Amino acid sequence: MHRFFIDKKDIKMDSIIITGEDVQHITKVLRLKIDDVIVLCDGEGVDYYAAIKDMDKHIVKTKILRKEYTNTEPTIKVVLYQGIPKGAKMDTIVQKCIELGVNRIVPVVNARNVVKLSDEQNIRKKIERWQRIAIEAAKQCRRGIIPIIDRPKEFKDALEEAATLDLAIMPYEMDQNNPLKDAIHGKNIREIGIFIGPEGGYENFEVMEALNKGVITVTLGPRILRTETAGIAVLSCLMYEFDEMQ
Repeated sequence: MHRFFIDKKDIKMDSIIITGEDVQHITKVLRLKIDDVIVLCDGEGVDYYAAIKDMDKHIVKTKILRKEYTNTEPTIKVVLYQGIPKGAKMDTIVQKCIELGVNRIVPVVNARNVVKLSDEQNIRKKIERWQRIAIEAAKQCRRGIIPIIDRPKEFKDALEEAATLDLAIMPYEMDQNNPLKDAIHGKNIREIGIFIGPEGGYENFEVMEALNKGVITVTLGPRILRTETAGIAVLSCLMYEFDEMQ
C-alpha cells in the first residue's frame, strides 16, 4: 500500500488533504483512482488509512477509514554524529541509517574534514538534499517519523550535545581493548550517540576532548572501516543488541 507523510494541520475531522509534490506522484506517476486506499503518516508515529475521494492537479482529498500507531519505530533513539565525507557518501549514509532506524543525523565538522562548508547557500543546499533523501528513505521503509538532518555542528558543539544522552560511543582504531558489545551489552539506554570520524580520521586532541566529555571509545574489530560504512555497522549492531530486529 502506498505511503505518504502529511502535516497534522491537513487533518480535518474525518478527512485529510494532500498538497504539494505528492499530488503529482499520486495522480500522474501512480495513477491512483477514486476509492483507492493509501496510508498517510503524520510524522509523529500515527498512520491513517484513507480512501481517495476527490483529486485534481493541485489537491487530493481523502476520507479516513481508520488510524493505527506505527509499529516500526525503535524504542532506542540513536543520534549519528557523522564527520562530513566528500562526494555522495553522505547521501548513502543518510539513506541507509534511516532505513536501519536512526532518530537524527548531525553532520560534524572535524579537524581533518576534506569537505569545507563555509558558504551558507552551499550548506543550505546540502541540508535540503539530505532531508529529501531522508523523506524518501522514511517512506520506503515505513518509518513513523522523518528523522531530522541537522545543520552541521563543530565537533566541540556536538560533544556538548552528546553529553546529555545516556551514552555516547566513538569507534576508534587505536582502541583495541573495549569491544562495542562490551560497551552496550546489558545497559539500560534510551538515547545513544555514535561519533563517526571523517575520511581523514580523528586528530588525537579530538579523541582526548571526546574522552573528557564522557564519550567511550570502542573497537569494531581488526578491520578498518570507511566512514560511510562505520555508522551503518554500529547502528546495525545497536538495533540487534536492543532487540529491534525481531
